[in-house]
Amino acid sequence: MASRQLDDEKTVTGLVADAAAAPSMHNAQPWRFRYLTGERVLLLRADPERAMPRSDPDNRALHIGCGAAVFNLRVAAAHVDLVPEVRLLPEPQDPLLLAAVHLADEAGRQRDEDLARLHPAIRERHTSRHPFAEKEVPEDVRATLQDAAEREGAVLLFPGAWHAETVLDLIHDAESRDTLDAEASEDLVRWTRLGPEADTAVDGVPEYAFGPRKRDGKAPVRDFAGRRPVADRGTTTFEHTPHLALLSTPGDGPADWLRAGQALERVLLEATLADLATSLTSHALEDRALRLLARDPASGTGQVQMVLRLGYGPKGPATPRRPVRDVLEIV
Repeated sequence: MASRQLDDEKTVTGLVADAAAAPSMHNAQPWRFRYLTGERVLLLRADPERAMPRSDPDNRALHIGCGAAVFNLRVAAAHVDLVPEVRLLPEPQDPLLLAAVHLADEAGRQRDEDLARLHPAIRERHTSRHPFAEKEVPEDVRATLQDAAEREGAVLLFPGAWHAETVLDLIHDAESRDTLDAEASEDLVRWTRLGPEADTAVDGVPEYAFGPRKRDGKAPVRDFAGRRPVADRGTTTFEHTPHLALLSTPGDGPADWLRAGQALERVLLEATLADLATSLTSHALEDRALRLLARDPASGTGQVQMVLRLGYGPKGPATPRRPVRDVLEIV
């Protein structure tokens, strides 16, 4: 069967728009795309100008965000009957080139329905910084989320009570550390959008997505306002027993981080389809020493890459995205 021609600008623009809907640390959107028309290859490069030297000195979170974008790209490609063939870190001498995705047509191959069915969740998934109900997540839903992580080479662990308390203590310690170190908040301040800037922002976390201040409760919710005043936020009580999940990978290098990002997004999209609200925190994982303490105390193995908070509650507002024309080059 002859290979069908892509309507390059329309199709690739749509694919990149879906890819760029992925979560990234402080919504920095640290990616750029280049489409090679003759080869039908979409390249994803890290954007070092959107790195966070204070919060993410080894670019671990940057890689996770870009990995999430790769997964969205895979889902979007399957949705339009393309077969995404992904190579991670295809050129070792070019560490900013994180992925090359060949957009093959199906040509006799079966459509990946497991990917395609996740497509509606790409635009429905939002980070929620609101309180969730004190309601258990059903076991079958947990199993679905764990399977989603496993499909991408990661492990999703729902920690027991003692382990969860340890993780919450680590997050609290990280927050206290930042309070004592004024320079620690540099990245957060750079990527938050207050006042009129929030209405025109194309990146970062706008004030309307901060959620209310936490008056009480143990839910790990980062306060993006800090000591800066934000009108009409209010305060409220969050969960006293938050439902946490820890996403881990066997290793802790760039390829592992990219796989973690793909696993993270697969879990988040499945959670969205299951009507769960989600939020993420890597606050206690920004320091490698603390990251090791977050591991499963029973096995003592694996590298925790993200802490997820899951529950039933408001989904949270959509955060802004850069125009595709600013992140995509077609040649």
